[in-house]
Amino acid sequence: MLNMNKIRVGVVGVGHLGSRHAKIYKEISGCTLAGVCDTDRARLSEISQSLMVPGYGDYRELFGRVDAVSIATPTRLHYRIAADFLKHKVHTLVEKPFTASIKEADALIRLAQKNKLILAVGHIERFNSAFSATRKLISNPKFIECHRLSPFPNRSLDVGAVLDIMIHDIDIVLGLVDSAVRKIESVGIPVLTRLEDIANARITFKNGCVANLTASRVSDEVMRKIRIFQKNTYISLDYKDAKATLYRKDSRGISKEDLPIEKEQPLQKELESFLNCSAEHKEPLVSGKVARDALALALKIQNQIWQKKRRS
Repeated sequence: MLNMNKIRVGVVGVGHLGSRHAKIYKEISGCTLAGVCDTDRARLSEISQSLMVPGYGDYRELFGRVDAVSIATPTRLHYRIAADFLKHKVHTLVEKPFTASIKEADALIRLAQKNKLILAVGHIERFNSAFSATRKLISNPKFIECHRLSPFPNRSLDVGAVLDIMIHDIDIVLGLVDSAVRKIESVGIPVLTRLEDIANARITFKNGCVANLTASRVSDEVMRKIRIFQKNTYISLDYKDAKATLYRKDSRGISKEDLPIEKEQPLQKELESFLNCSAEHKEPLVSGKVARDALALALKIQNQIWQKKRRS
């Protein structure tokens, strides 16, 4: 078992998100940022110098130097890089989307199990303080509505809006609804890229719950909201501003309560959790298996969108 004070961690891919991983690891007292890696030499030099850590152009140079690693590269590279680290007995966190295919996801899960390693996936909303504050209030949702809108990002364009954006809400919904999916109805269109930039999916579960998810990366505004309806209760949750409101039927009618939220940094909580799980060999909140289920549903939605477009 690793000692938390001795965990050596690395980051592969130091673009927008990976550089945030590296900066947070540098500040966590319970680990040592042992190195960062990127094929973009200018970017690598900038981050390694600003954090005063070694920089490597080839991720394989981190083998033997790290006990744990964050992988924040383009999705198509996740499987190959994660598999190599798992083969070298390194605990691994892969940013979402987990992999490009279910076959790749299953192979990584088996590899982590074989080598008795932690395999976590970066679904950050699980660590949002607003979600944490409301999770215990959600028992049997009947209808869930999600809106995730953002301006065009000019990054993560190797995947469409479903795998880039909607997958966050897919993961949350699957964590809330204890039932198999019965039906999927989805639409989406490309606007600024060759992939879908806006998408909507209506998911009906076998227990009768319905989830309506909208994701867009061509919006003027930033919105990350979820509304959850269950018997006598309605919960409104704003991920962006870390706010949550509970509406509940009582003897006087409908009461409204703003839930107390202790605002924290979700990414820092996620990375600290990954390190703790690695040190104590505990199941991560978003394991490879959990992320695999979200990926499977996201791919079904994406495939349905493009099958419809090919027929039209």
